[in-house]
Amino acid sequence: MTREFLRFTPTIAPADTDSMPRYLDETFENIRAVLELLRDGHIDVSYAAPDKPSQGDIRYADGTSWDPGSGEGIYFYNAAGAWTKL
Repeated sequence: MTREFLRFTPTIAPADTDSMPRYLDETFENIRAVLELLRDGHIDVSYAAPDKPSQGDIRYADGTSWDPGSGEGIYFYNAAGAWTKL
């Protein structure tokens, strides 16, 4: 797994009980990797505004495909309904 764009997507557990230990190991490893990124403060680059931003959302805008107003950087969505660069 790479650090960039790492997301946890749950999958259907196998019907074969012999495959369950491997499935659980892989699932827990994926969860661990995502939690490490969060712990380290990683924010994926966003190339488009979210469809329905909510107050308190934080995004790293690429500044080209999506420029909330002040170029590339980290923005938060405030109570006034605007993206503010940090």
